[in-house]
Amino acid sequence: MDVVSTASPNASAAQSASPQDSTFLRACRREPVEHTPVWFMRQAGRSLPEYRKVREGISMLDSCARPDLVAEITLQPVRRYGVDAAIFYSDIVVPLKAIGVDLDIVPGVGPVVAQPFQGRADLDRLPELTADDVPYVTEAVRLLVAELGPTPLIGFAGAPYTLASYLVEGGPSKNHERTKALMYGDPQLWHALAGRLAAIAGAFLRVQVEAGASAVQLFDSWVGALPLADYVELVQPHSAAVLAAVADLGVPRIHFGVGTGELLGAMGEAGADVVGVDFRVALDEASRRVGPQRAVQGNLDPALLFAPGPVLEERVLAAVVAGRRTPGHVFNLGHGVPPNADPSVLARVVEIVQGAG
Repeated sequence: MDVVSTASPNASAAQSASPQDSTFLRACRREPVEHTPVWFMRQAGRSLPEYRKVREGISMLDSCARPDLVAEITLQPVRRYGVDAAIFYSDIVVPLKAIGVDLDIVPGVGPVVAQPFQGRADLDRLPELTADDVPYVTEAVRLLVAELGPTPLIGFAGAPYTLASYLVEGGPSKNHERTKALMYGDPQLWHALAGRLAAIAGAFLRVQVEAGASAVQLFDSWVGALPLADYVELVQPHSAAVLAAVADLGVPRIHFGVGTGELLGAMGEAGADVVGVDFRVALDEASRRVGPQRAVQGNLDPALLFAPGPVLEERVLAAVVAGRRTPGHVFNLGHGVPPNADPSVLARVVEIVQGAG
């Protein structure tokens, strides 16, 4: 496998003997840092030419099941950008595939479920996940921890609401009509479904941490479709169960969703140590909503990656300054890296953030 190295080592590596001393984990713990740590959601992926090269002819789900390829793809942005953390290369539906759900990730579409979930009998299609179901995850994490050295690895999973939306809708959905119809129309079945998904997601996170991941992030990409009261009643308990599954392992737990400004406080109360903030809410206001006992992560609008250089630099520095007014701040985008983003622009963002002190 070709290895592409286009950047200097991680900026904090020289100052850190282990991941626990890293700027990323210290910021997550709301401890003093020498510079604001930075990483990007979807930093490994289609925006990198080296990623497209190693993925040629290999499906998404197949690539997630090959430890050597997972390790290589996870490492690519660390080499290129010198980010302060790596994010494990996988997909939120990998644990569902591992327990036997018939699904595929269709290019240009996303996860597609062959037989959408409709009733109580479908619960039988969701057995418990164990480490034996995902041995390739354990192997890939171990490979990465050995290679990353002082750079932390973030494990991740999809949250119950977002996973349920794919299972019930059969694929991506703009309005989540079927998901909400089930949630509101049969709350008992909804809680049973979300409870099983919480157990699966929690087990998936635990596998990654026990193999060596230093932190975890729970993605609830579509939960911003819900009002606060419904989130608290129907979703928060299940997200809390996922985060509780790794509470005894002592790693920072990050919780992120899109369009979740009204939910930020409740998402933090689900058990997060760090709350991810999208680009719609100012960092200092987000910090006020989640409280001083939690750090925040974010929140540059990904669209700014396509703005003129001086505008981008101004906005990046503004986010860094805003982050200094919070108890702890990890710089990130307010959503994932767009597939058409210029890697040189992302490298410049890292340089600005780390150079700002």
